Amino acid sequence: MESFMKAIPFTKMHGAGNDYVYIDALSEVPDNLPLLSRQISNRHFGVGSDGLVAIMPSDKADFRMRMFNADGSEAEMCGNASRCIGKFLFDKHLTDKTDISLETLAGIRHLHLEICDGKVKEVTVDMGTPELVPERIPVKSVSKEAKISEKEIINGIEYKITAVGMGNPHAVVFVPALFDRLVLEEGPKMEVAEIFPNKSNIEFIKVIDRTHLQMRVWERGSGETMACGTGACAAVVASVLNGYTDREVIVSLPGGNLKINWDENSNHVFLTGPAEFIADGVFYPKAAIEEGEV
Repeated sequence: MESFMKAIPFTKMHGAGNDYVYIDALSEVPDNLPLLSRQISNRHFGVGSDGLVAIMPSDKADFRMRMFNADGSEAEMCGNASRCIGKFLFDKHLTDKTDISLETLAGIRHLHLEICDGKVKEVTVDMGTPELVPERIPVKSVSKEAKISEKEIINGIEYKITAVGMGNPHAVVFVPALFDRLVLEEGPKMEVAEIFPNKSNIEFIKVIDRTHLQMRVWERGSGETMACGTGACAAVVASVLNGYTDREVIVSLPGGNLKINWDENSNHVFLTGPAEFIADGVFYPKAAIEEGEV
């Protein structure tokens, strides 16, 4: 408990508005990361963020990331957070590599850093191959091959869902228009629908043209966020599978644009976008007992 209550230096960053608090845990990992994420993510009593990311040593890659949503649940992967980690490590002189391997719960991811005037300007993440087999995403489906525009009734409303795994589960729904009620009221209901054994991120997509999508996302464990890197990748995979777009697409989110390329030869999805510093500071966590937790 004493080590947990010790002041914790942090850096707040965002990738296209998807904001996380980053902790340098290369030499020491704070206790109780789920509780710390809930405290530090609180936008009234904490720093305020979509979650917490701990940057740690790895015996499998150059570095390791553990990431937690604002509700304290641990997530497998985050594309926006991965890009921010690249900038964090390079700009804070923790590495001089411009190609970095990163261990995640979804496997090893590879980052390529674009440097301008000695600082990271943009990061491309090799997000790996999309998972389309329903039981591996996981999602319940009548098809064993892929769930593409499959009709589902959720809370009395019919949706056509395309399910994609990007190291974490995504359900993509194409709609003619994006509006608050759809995202803020239907998103949380869909997240916990019975067809998603591990819950799901929900992407609502409006197709602009064959190279441009507009997206809003309800993130599992965090609510609506300004951007979601894995969600943008899933959206492009789903749009290609449904014949709506080409493989190189700009995805416009409330927080900015992300460039996605689903490479036909390798079957890998590449995510390119910005990573920005917001603030450095020190956080003073409360003991678990003060929150009524054990």
